Amino acid sequence: IRRALNAIELAAVTTPSEQDGSVRITLEVAEESIRMPTIRADESTQYDVLSAFHKSVRGSSDAALFWFLYAVEKLGMDPMTFIRRLIVACSEDIGLANPQAMVQAVTAMDAYHKIGWPEAKYNIAQAILFAVESPKSNAAAVAIGNVMNAIEAAGSAEVPLHLRDAHYSGAQQLGHVGYQYPHNFPGHYVKQQYLPDKIRNKTFYEATQQGMEDKIRQNQERRNGR
Repeated sequence: IRRALNAIELAAVTTPSEQDGSVRITLEVAEESIRMPTIRADESTQYDVLSAFHKSVRGSSDAALFWFLYAVEKLGMDPMTFIRRLIVACSEDIGLANPQAMVQAVTAMDAYHKIGWPEAKYNIAQAILFAVESPKSNAAAVAIGNVMNAIEAAGSAEVPLHLRDAHYSGAQQLGHVGYQYPHNFPGHYVKQQYLPDKIRNKTFYEATQQGMEDKIRQNQERRNGR
């Protein structure tokens, strides 16, 4: 809005008046005043640009910044559209390889809400660059897919007796016993069944060797005795 008002003011003071004193601002005058050509992007083009942005977050800082600024400055798209996609990408494509990426993205969204455009472009650009340059992992996305497949295959799922609520009278008589409190064991971990009987041995999340997630992978291996 600020840019549009500045352009209108510039166009009005630099355009010769008509005989009746009015000022006729044509598209060409408006383009010159705003110092960039007007591009009318249809819905398909906007989706394509957003797709290019997300794909670029996975591999190119230069391209991610380009598509973001091109979309907002040239096509007039809402910065929030890209901030939302960035936040999703920080879990879908980066995840626990660098958990701080999502913190940066959410903070950029907060900055945008508080200070607005164009000043917030610096905060958003910082979050984009942080995300692109972070180690990548799609292990969280793969785990979600694995769980959803297991849910479809298993149908109903019964909670194991030792995981059921035992904080009421009669729980023991129903067999709600046997849960082992991990904090009472070395390393604050004890191996026990957490999944339903049908899929008790399934593994959904497998940490990668990327970034901070490698520490999780090593911890998983220790727990599994590998």
